[in-house]
Amino acid sequence: MNYFNLPKIDLHCHLDGSVRPQTIIDLAQQQNITLPSEDINEINTLMIAPETCLNLDEYLKRFELPLSVMQIAEGIERISFELFEDAAKENVKYLEVRFGPLLHLEQGLTLDQIIGSAVKGMKRAEKLYDIKGNYILSLLRHMPKEGIKGVVDAGAKYLNNGVVAFDLAGGELPGFCEEFVPYAQYAAEKGYRITIHAGEQGSGQNVYDAVSLLGAERVGHGIHIKGHAPAYDLVKSKAVALETCPSSNVQTKAVDNLSSHPIKEFYQDGVLITINTDNRTVSNTTMTDEVRKVMEEFKLSREDYFNIYKISVAHSFASESVKQHLLQYAE
Repeated sequence: MNYFNLPKIDLHCHLDGSVRPQTIIDLAQQQNITLPSEDINEINTLMIAPETCLNLDEYLKRFELPLSVMQIAEGIERISFELFEDAAKENVKYLEVRFGPLLHLEQGLTLDQIIGSAVKGMKRAEKLYDIKGNYILSLLRHMPKEGIKGVVDAGAKYLNNGVVAFDLAGGELPGFCEEFVPYAQYAAEKGYRITIHAGEQGSGQNVYDAVSLLGAERVGHGIHIKGHAPAYDLVKSKAVALETCPSSNVQTKAVDNLSSHPIKEFYQDGVLITINTDNRTVSNTTMTDEVRKVMEEFKLSREDYFNIYKISVAHSFASESVKQHLLQYAE
């Protein structure tokens, strides 16, 4: 099967984890930022996480270098454009990108400038390539909560015009959902869709809470519903789609290896699964790679692939007209 030529959808991809290494060098020179090295191979090494990290925190360290050059509007717009360009060139037809606006305030940008720059880069790519997209605004669980409503308010003017959803990301502690209930409700009332990172690091209860307390329509990763019957049953009964990221899950030790990933087990039991990159650079991957790995490891058929593609369409936060456009590729 030619995996490159398959139409693909990526619903879980982080902007700051998907930056071209050469762009880091270019933007650093432009901003007079001193990098640990000007050598592209060295920068690659600093940006790509090891095949096996000790834990999620080691993986997350790879975001420091990209963020250092993403404090100006031009940098954010360029990286946004290039991510959509790279995805389009491997037949990704729809891409939802998440990023944390509060991570880009160090040089005095406003939240409107930050969100607007990301959306502008995406729209520029949409005009040039056969790809559609949307942004998801991620709030980092470890950051002060007083900034959250400001991000929700700033993003509201872009709702359904480049921005679609609210997300919580970052290191995952058990029981985190309860303290974020008012913020998820606030976002939902403004018209945001809700997707939450949960169940990546061992706690199925977090997935249960994300759905029952925060109103999550999709869950980022969510693989640890395995072995947690209440979460598993809730995800199935509420038709909550899981944004699985196989390579990333192996790297962060969420699973021991690809063969032990529950994606096929879930799929066969009717849990709604999607295949995603998480971080194209940090995980040194593409959607073509992710699809190939899953298809080959679990011996899925072309029919299986298009079933998963259609799940991704149905549970994307795209408009109805974009969904109809995307379904054309599955015929």
